[in-house]
Parts: sequence; C-alpha cells; structure tokens
Amino acid sequence: MLNKSHPVEFDTVLVANRGEIAVRVIKTLRAMGIRSVAVYSDADADARHVREADVAVRLGPAPARESYLSIEKVVDAALRSGAQAVHPGYGFLSENSAFAAALADADIVFLGPPAKAIEVMGDKITAKKTVTAFGVPVVPGIAEPGLTDEQLITAAAEVGYPVLVKPSAGGGGKGMRRVDRAEDLPAALVSARREAGASFGDDTLFLERFVTRPRHIEVQVLADKFGNVVHLGERECSLQRRHQKVIEEAPSPLLDAATRARIGTAACNTARSVDYVGAGTVEFIVSADRPDEFFFMEMNTRLQVEHPVTEMVTGVDLVECQVRVAAGQKLARTQDEIHLVGHAIEARVYAEDPGRGFLPTGGTVLALAEPNGPGVRVDSGLSEGTVVGSDYDPMLSKVIARGTTRADALAALDRALEQTVLLGVTSNIEFLRFLLADDDVQAGRLDTALLDRRVADFRPAAVTDDEFIAAAAYHWLRRWPSAGGDPWSVPSGWRLGTPAPTAIRLAGGDQIRHVFITGTPESATVRLETDDTARPGAHTDESDTRALAAALRDGRLTLTIGGLRRVHRVAEADGQLWVSGDGGVAVLREVAEASVRGDAAHVGDAEIRSPMPGSVIAAPVADGATVEVGDPVIVIEAMKMEHALTAPVAGTVELLAQPGAQVKLDQVLVRVIAHPTETAAAEGIPA
Repeated sequence: MLNKSHPVEFDTVLVANRGEIAVRVIKTLRAMGIRSVAVYSDADADARHVREADVAVRLGPAPARESYLSIEKVVDAALRSGAQAVHPGYGFLSENSAFAAALADADIVFLGPPAKAIEVMGDKITAKKTVTAFGVPVVPGIAEPGLTDEQLITAAAEVGYPVLVKPSAGGGGKGMRRVDRAEDLPAALVSARREAGASFGDDTLFLERFVTRPRHIEVQVLADKFGNVVHLGERECSLQRRHQKVIEEAPSPLLDAATRARIGTAACNTARSVDYVGAGTVEFIVSADRPDEFFFMEMNTRLQVEHPVTEMVTGVDLVECQVRVAAGQKLARTQDEIHLVGHAIEARVYAEDPGRGFLPTGGTVLALAEPNGPGVRVDSGLSEGTVVGSDYDPMLSKVIARGTTRADALAALDRALEQTVLLGVTSNIEFLRFLLADDDVQAGRLDTALLDRRVADFRPAAVTDDEFIAAAAYHWLRRWPSAGGDPWSVPSGWRLGTPAPTAIRLAGGDQIRHVFITGTPESATVRLETDDTARPGAHTDESDTRALAAALRDGRLTLTIGGLRRVHRVAEADGQLWVSGDGGVAVLREVAEASVRGDAAHVGDAEIRSPMPGSVIAAPVADGATVEVGDPVIVIEAMKMEHALTAPVAGTVELLAQPGAQVKLDQVLVRVIAHPTETAAAEGIPA
C-alpha cells in the first residue's frame, strides 16, 4: 500500500495496549526496525507483550482506570521512553479524542485519525447526519440530540415497527432494545436510558427501523494526509453473541462484485466526510433478504479486532500502513490496484465456559500449543505461565485461516482449532468448532441472530473413555518414582496369587468412573468401570480389559491402548488434571471412594462454588443466617459482570469467603447446612 523503501521518521513507538493486539503491533514494529515500548499494569508484569517489547514501562495497579485508561500515565510513559508516536490498538484509549489531543499537546504522533474525526464518529447521531451529507445511505429513523420519550414514541409510528432503540454514545449492545409493538416502547425507552446512562454517562437515545434478518458487514478503509482514500474490501461479521463478534471472514459470501464496489465507495465517502487519516472501519447493516441494499451503522476510528482476515486476502500489513501514513507518506496503490485473493476466516478464542452460559473463566496457562503452517495465523497474547485474571477483556487469541475458497478456509480453520491445545483455562474452542460445523454457517446463510439461536443446541462433549484412562495413567505413573525398590509398594499390582490392580476413582463432567490398572508402564492392562459396577460384589466384565503401555515426559503422556497409540498433553493444578483429547480438553479430578451414606456428611447439604474467577462484592446474608431455597447468599464480579449465587437448599449458611476476597473458578464460597427435613428427604428417611 505504501513505499516500503521510504524511511519512517519514527525510531520508537509506544503501544498503549496489552494482550494479543500489543504482541501483534510489536511484531510489525520489529519488522520495520522500529524500537517498541510496552506499557503494563501490575497484573501484566510478566505478560508476553512485556517480554517481547524492547522497553516496558509500568503504569500502575491492575484496574484499567489506574493503568491502561490513565491518559496522564500513558503520555508520561511515552515521554519517558522517548517514543515519537503511540499506537493505541483497540479498546482502552483507542477512540478517545482527549487522548489524541493530549498526545498532540506533548508533540507525540497518534497512530490514528484526527481528534475531530474521533469526536464526530463517536456520537452516532452526529455521525449519521455527517455521512448523509456525503450521500451515504442510513437506516430510516430519527436521530436528533435531546429527543424526549414522547418525541421518540411519535416518530416510531412514522418509522414503522419493529424499531431499534439505540444509545447515541457507546456500543457493545448496551442500551439497545428491539421493540415490535407500540405498547412496549415506553418501558423499553425507560430501561434503555437507564442502561445507557449507567454505561456511558449519556442517556441520549435515537430510533432506527429494525432491518429484518440483518447481516453485519464492514469495510476496511485507508486514508493518507493528501486526501487519498481507498477501501480493502469488506468483512462479514454477522456471527455474534449478544452483539459481540465471534467469527469474522473476508470477503462476505453475500455480496456480489457490483454491491462490493458500491459499499466500498460508500465507506470511502464516509471517511472523506470527516477528513479521515489512517486505518478505519465503516460498519453497515444489510438485510439478508435485500443484499443489494445497505445502510451505514457507525465508523470505528481504529484498527479492528478482525483486521487479520483483510490482511490475509489483500497481502497488506495494516499496522505498517498506520505507521507510514502517520509519518506523512502517501498511499502507493490506487483502488484499481487492490485485489482480494482467496478467503480468510477468523475465530476469537475467549476465556469463557460455553457449558456455563459463557461465564468468564480464568487461571494459569499450564500448557499451550498453537497451530501453524501454510495459510494459518495466530494472533495471541498467551504463553505458558500466563495468568488469565478477571481485570480485562476475556479474549485470549485469534485463530485465522486462509483458503483458495470459502470451503477451504472453513476446513482449515476447523483443523487449526482442533490443533490448538490450551490447558489450565477453560475456553470457547469447542463451541467455535460446533458453530463452524453448522449447516447455515457452512452455506453462508448468516444473520446476526444465528449464533444466539444455536446456543441452546450446544452441549459440551462428554469425557471419553480414553480421557479417563489417560488421567488414571497419569496418576498411576506419578506414583512409580516414589515407590522406590520395595516390590510391595510399586503400583504394579503384583501379589502372591491374584494381582491387586491399582484402582483410581475419577470425576469428569457429570461422570464418576473407576479405572483399574495392573502391570508395569511398559506392559499393563486397564479396565474402566462406572461407579456402580465398581462397588464390592458388583458384576464386572473382564472382557473389557485392554492392553496398556504408558510413558510420561515433559507434560506429554504417550499411551498405547489396545494397539492404538496416542499422545496427550497433560497438566495438573489445584487438584484438577487437564487432558488434551481428540480436538478438545477434558478436566478431571481424582476423588475419594464414596462412603455408604455418600461423600458428604449429610446428603442434603450443599456447597456453592464460584462459577468464574473474580472478586466477592457482596454477601447478602451473614454467617450463621438461615436461608430458604433461592435466597441470594453471595455476589461475585468478574470482567464487569455481576453474578448472584442463591441457596439450592434451605438451611444454615456457613460463609467461606468475605466481600473483597479474590476467588478462583469452582472455589467453595458458601456451605449451606441443610435443615433436618431437607436432609431426611434427600436421604429417603421419613421426617
């Protein structure tokens, strides 16, 4: 896009971000011979982006407002490090006009658009008016500053239902409401204003007609300081969950060449309307029923998370373009010289648990293997030992694949996700593969509600027999070195007479299984039984016994079961064993043998565990209080999400975590000692 032989005046650039985007920007800076400066909070002191930068500057404590969101601290870090320019990444301060102005005051170049462009496009009402003057189509509706509820209700009748209530400030779906009937609009306006005010400090609302079967299509633009503007094609971003993108691709399977040219022209006109400079993205909404009709939604005045798919089909490094444009260079290619070759698809890997309603997770990365090879790219902030906490966005990495056709790209992405091994942090990888296999996704029949419709059909894969055997073999092998030379202590099962196999009881998912192993690591037998059949005196089927050979080295467990050899990555932490299986990860733990009356002292008692890592922000009941079923007992927060936990049984509360405490996933927070009648009913005893 630009003349790479032309020198850039910057020798030092500070990256005002963290995680995978900071690592990605640093990679390009290194390739350009530019010294990179990382910034970090205390939570990120040993993060990958800190280690990979040439220089790193501490900003402050973990909370973003005291570190990454502090304009004063970031500008000071740039001055102290000698940076002539700052790349903001995305999120944090990337679309903050005050930050751009503060850098200008410090004579530091902002690798982004002018502050005025950020201000105009940051207000959706002003943005719609601005682009309309340049002939860019907008969704029919009403967008004026200071509209009252009465004015919005009157306008809705003219716009026609269904309508979409939207906040003028902010994004991410907060404050957005779809309303299908006039009688529901007043209440929707009240709740939308409340949420918008709480989220953005601005409760200004406007109305748009709701586009049926909407598809989210965005166009990448580049503009220099000499008035040249080009687009690099579009990206399809319709696979979203709660208005957050999950899978993106380029180009869109919906648009034909003529529509692609028209929407690209509209995107360039949008950039011209605010004298844009640098890389930006113009977002449009397109009806799946009317693919030739598109409407402007908003402009993101920064690099997008999904920019790699554009890079892979155009061969253009967008970060390098940002640097060169900011240094005063002209775009070297005209629109006619930009071509899209092949197809690319990106999947976002999040620290979240699809089996628990996509609640945020966390933990320490115990083992990591990321895919590579022709046509595969991974933008990641991860490394083994990375601690994924609850202070920041849960996105961990992006896996991108390119193919000659869309079908090739889909297959390549699925293979890349299958090859991804992430132990220690529960992620959405299994759900991503489920979504990619969907018939509508495969066929390109997309809309922004498709993912939410399919969520209910997802079921996490059950722990397999091989994964139970792998976990048992791991525990069994770990006992050998400590056994010494005493033949009675070696866990081989050797005895005078009938062998005594090593019995290991494991819990995984909603299953509890027994695994019996007899022999040596080089030559053993293994038998797997359910918890019931493993009880003394129960019938067992010896024909299920299989030959086993096992070896453990450097976190890799090599098993040969019945002549079939497999290698698993394994890692252990906090009593849990993480095992890589066939394209997935199983989490198991060794559990003690059940007593006659069950594992708990009273069957009716209940332990309330944290569904995500985070902090306790409230305890509505005191230790020793009496609660009924459904009463709130403790509230935790992680990644700006609050989650109230309730009593599953009636009883007396034993509070094990206090407000302010940092808690781990599955940590026991509260124990409810069941009332006698509850316990009797649970044990089948007449009260």
